[in-house]
Amino acid sequence: MDRLRHTDIKFLRGMGPKRAELLDKNLGIKTFHDLLYHFPTHYIDRRSVYRIIDFAGEDMPSIQVRGRFVSFNVQGEGAKMRLVGLFSDGSGVMEVVWFQRIKSLRQLYHTATEYILFGKPSNFNGRWSMVHPEVDTPENASAQGGFRGVYPLTEQLRNRGFSSRTFANAATEILAGIRTVTETLTQQIITRHRLMGLHEALTAIHSPQTPQQLEQARFRLKFEELFYLQLDIQRYARRRNEAIKGFLFPRIGHFFNTFYSQFLPFPLTGAQKRVIKEIRADMATGRQMNRLLQGDVGSGKTLVALLCMLIALDNDAQACLMAPTEILATQHFETISSMVAPMGINVKLLTGSTRKKAREEIHSQLTDGSLHILIGTHAVIEDNVRFKNLGFIVIDEQHRFGVAQRARLWTKNVIAPHVLVMTATPIPRTLAMTVYGDLDVSVIDELPPGRKPVQTLLRYEENRFATYQGIGRQLRLGRQIYIVYPLIKENEKLDLKSLEEGYESICDTFRDYKVAFVHGQMKPQEKEYQMGLFASGEAHILVATTVIEVGVNVPNATTMLIENAERFGLSQLHQLRGRVGRGEGQSYCILMSKRKIASDTRKRLELMTSTTDGFAIAEADMQMRGPGDIEGTMQSGMPIDLHIANLATDGQIVQLARDTACEILDADPELGHPENRPLIVELANLTTRVRDWSRIS
Repeated sequence: MDRLRHTDIKFLRGMGPKRAELLDKNLGIKTFHDLLYHFPTHYIDRRSVYRIIDFAGEDMPSIQVRGRFVSFNVQGEGAKMRLVGLFSDGSGVMEVVWFQRIKSLRQLYHTATEYILFGKPSNFNGRWSMVHPEVDTPENASAQGGFRGVYPLTEQLRNRGFSSRTFANAATEILAGIRTVTETLTQQIITRHRLMGLHEALTAIHSPQTPQQLEQARFRLKFEELFYLQLDIQRYARRRNEAIKGFLFPRIGHFFNTFYSQFLPFPLTGAQKRVIKEIRADMATGRQMNRLLQGDVGSGKTLVALLCMLIALDNDAQACLMAPTEILATQHFETISSMVAPMGINVKLLTGSTRKKAREEIHSQLTDGSLHILIGTHAVIEDNVRFKNLGFIVIDEQHRFGVAQRARLWTKNVIAPHVLVMTATPIPRTLAMTVYGDLDVSVIDELPPGRKPVQTLLRYEENRFATYQGIGRQLRLGRQIYIVYPLIKENEKLDLKSLEEGYESICDTFRDYKVAFVHGQMKPQEKEYQMGLFASGEAHILVATTVIEVGVNVPNATTMLIENAERFGLSQLHQLRGRVGRGEGQSYCILMSKRKIASDTRKRLELMTSTTDGFAIAEADMQMRGPGDIEGTMQSGMPIDLHIANLATDGQIVQLARDTACEILDADPELGHPENRPLIVELANLTTRVRDWSRIS
């Protein structure tokens, strides 16, 4: 495998320096190893041959056709020159068009010779055509086997003569030139999970002979990627847990017991009790806690965080809560300080707006220990903010902070404080096992009793009058309304509603009510002022962009109208919906959409109307969109690139890989046993990027 990793692709027959440079520039392929791990995205069964007369539909897949060229014709001049061939299979005729290499292709292909063409048919004005298809003789096509991989390609590579066949042939030549590929897994793992050997798997993934062989190759290569991802994360997490000592908080004392028995605002749910027990257990180990708390909007994460901060206070430590916006920090401060005020607990708020005199008082009380809980924004991580004994950190909506910002809280004490990071953005289970694989994860999966689920309605433009009538009824009941737009200004290229025109229209429609507005391009002070108008109840309607998706808690707001809802992802729609349903009244989320939308978009919106379960929505969102940057959960980057595994669809393999990695580390924590030597070697090859996963919290 080392030879493959270090052999430059330019030394492959037929490649050369210039073509190798193109591969590096377009796809990052530098070595034989890189090319072998550039896998097809899907496969075409080359045993099937289509007839031109059977072509149908607007979006046909790539297929193959067998026949002869009837004629060739060079059309146009200069940059617009193209070669057009008429191709017939006996059932019909289609055009075949090339825009590059016209002279050489005109000499290469002949009329009356039988060819097999492979490409994507398109229909223009009733005439079928293929642009830059692969062209084979029947003999060569047969020699390629029954299945042909379709590889990711850029337009520049296509124009320079690269095709899927180029990659398949190159992979075949590389594998034929070596006797075997060095195994990267132990024989025990291969035998236990009945995995295909690596050489055989790489051969089959590029040139499969049967569907069964292809499936076995995919499973082997997916398992390997996910196994090393889990092995790296789990090994690091275990090392960190052993190396980083934390506070020992053995006592549950006056603060916790008094609050729990006398001032708890409502009974805890079973899920809240379970999570508190998990956190208490962490804080009693003497190792630093590093825990992710997931909970849907309104599930009671803040109350759990407060109870855990009180445990820190009972053990003579201070606590700090950091939130991403001043509005959210202020709301946390008002909520927490009002709940603990009868107990004499000193809680202060520190934001960018905090005046100098108040800052000086906060700094003084932090250092002498009389300030128990500090709540704030990024201001709490400034260098001049020093604690006497910071023992517990809560980071709310943690994906809104950069890794470096969050890490600065670690420097506030010699002993590493316990860390609880919270998110109301549900994270699919497979992502939680990978992106947050080195954190312990707690989930609050039930809402407090008495909460009425938000009713979600899908409406179209022709329903607007009735929708506004419903909003009017809510306003007359004294309720408040959110109206969200996808754009700030009108854009001629996009047929979407904008905040500016929407604000004028809403002011005109609801003349008896005060309308506030907020968007991301406003100055912070103006944004805070406008949001403050709505939070105080002075404004009845808040017209906004998605800046309000996190951190606005107005229990009196009962309706959320989202314009052009088809433009938003599921997780974002769910976050926006979470702004309502926080009071006792029935709340509504209205998804206003165009009538004519794609089927998958309609499916997404209909899913929103059918469930309020954020975790079900997160799983569906990842299935539909893939595991890319779903609400920022991937922001830290993963330590091992995934070439073939898919976190959206390979959940069972993720679990199998995780279980296998954990079992190996249980038996051999440092991977020092001789039989695990291949794992150490491959892990070193894969994890070349420097990172510090501890700083994810």
